[in-house]
Amino acid sequence: MKIALSCESSADFNKEMYEKNKISVVPFSIILGDNLIPDVDGASKKIFDFVEKTKVLPKTSAVNQEQYKEHFTNLLKEHDVVIHITLSSKISCANSNALLAAKEIGEDRIKIIDSLSLSTGIALLLLYARKLIDNGEDVNTIVKKVEERVPHLQVSFVANNLEYLYKGGRCGTLAYYSANLLKIKPKISVQNGAMVSSKKFFGLFPKILEKYYEDVMQKHNTPDLENVFITYSTAPEQIIKTLQEKLKSRGFKNIFVTNAGGTISSHCGPECLGVLFINDGNSR
Repeated sequence: MKIALSCESSADFNKEMYEKNKISVVPFSIILGDNLIPDVDGASKKIFDFVEKTKVLPKTSAVNQEQYKEHFTNLLKEHDVVIHITLSSKISCANSNALLAAKEIGEDRIKIIDSLSLSTGIALLLLYARKLIDNGEDVNTIVKKVEERVPHLQVSFVANNLEYLYKGGRCGTLAYYSANLLKIKPKISVQNGAMVSSKKFFGLFPKILEKYYEDVMQKHNTPDLENVFITYSTAPEQIIKTLQEKLKSRGFKNIFVTNAGGTISSHCGPECLGVLFINDGNSR
């Protein structure tokens, strides 16, 4: 049986990683003023340049039912079944749109998995699904095993610029002004599919990122050491290198460094970084 693996552009792989892992992507759309652009490589820079010039924040548009239908139908021309992992249903209507498209085509041929996550949290599930596919697992087993790992995703980030989160409705007015006044930078975690502020850090952004790393590793101390992502919109190069060294010393085998795509960058803004992995190493 030929199985296609699929996701939206919010998974934040780069083009080469999508191709290497044989993952088909259907892009979200980004609204910049009167222009609509696809969320593909280079979208984040266009977003930041647009905001700096116009002071107007972008909006995102989820993949609609008809776009999913076209995407799935094209994949089924060369595959027997499609496994599609979506952005969290608590964050976007993408999941419900994908389910509607799957129902119309035939749910026996389209399997939709709700990641209850975002960015490279989705990518971690995709890597695992690809491994299972390549190992010859059947479709139902793959879906079951991937869904079992969803609750163990460690997905969080620190944002130095809260304007995007505030104007996007993901940061309250009081929290926004208090954070700016007191130089507080929140750790935003994905919990049960939703984004919540889970900790506060004080100080300059480079030092905060090191504190954030230590906090993540202390709280989520049973990682599966196979894969880890450092995903960022913009961040100092030296910090990236430092985090890579720390993760290598911690024992992670594959350390991927990726840029947040347009969909994620539209909400988190520049100067945002996260370390993401699956925290179920004690059971594997």
